[in-house]
Amino acid sequence: MTPDDEGTPYDADLMSAVADLGETLRGLVDASVRTAVPAAELHDVAGLVRAAAGRLGAATRPPGQLPPLDDPVRFRRVYNPVTGVGSALAPPLELREEPGGVVGEVTFGLAHEGPPGYLHGGMSGLVMDQVLGSATIRAGLWGMTARLELDYRRPVPLDTPLVCRGRVTEHGGRKSAVTGTIATAAEPDRPLVEARGVFVLPREELREAYFADVTDASGRHAPPSRPTDATAPARAAEDRS
Repeated sequence: MTPDDEGTPYDADLMSAVADLGETLRGLVDASVRTAVPAAELHDVAGLVRAAAGRLGAATRPPGQLPPLDDPVRFRRVYNPVTGVGSALAPPLELREEPGGVVGEVTFGLAHEGPPGYLHGGMSGLVMDQVLGSATIRAGLWGMTARLELDYRRPVPLDTPLVCRGRVTEHGGRKSAVTGTIATAAEPDRPLVEARGVFVLPREELREAYFADVTDASGRHAPPSRPTDATAPARAAEDRS
């Protein structure tokens, strides 16, 4: 077992395998939307992928059962669709703490295309929800998304390094207000997307109801003490290794 930077143990070999498969799957997804090979080749590759899916399906987990590498208390979520190293859907975005909030770099490919050559607007919402949530966590003000608003100033280009930022602007009681931006790495002070969110910590009885069926990998009841999907920014790079 290997500890992360806060001492939470995980299986290093399993982490390496999950990250390796995740990176390979992201490469496969990217290749599948860029390819121009003939139909016969596509059919052959589809057969190979079906065979691989059958091998992976030999042992699966139900919804609500955490993977063995996940630790919601530490906000380590390896299959998170934005930051998860094991997710074929994630870019993945790597977040880290900066003064006043969080920042991360990401590049989107054709798999996330909306208008030709540009990012799908829904992906901007998904990513900013993650960024604002992570900023909330890093401020010690956990909560679930109650409201998310986006202003699309300019289209977000694909195959272009981007920088995402988020910071808490106001908080009180169970509620936090958070703002964030997406910009190109070349022009980080020229926002392409601006986001505003409100995160609310549900009342205790609601938290208990929401996560009543959550278990750890062994099947033991293990509801998160901080209800969130956000992955710890400070460990994103480490968890990829």
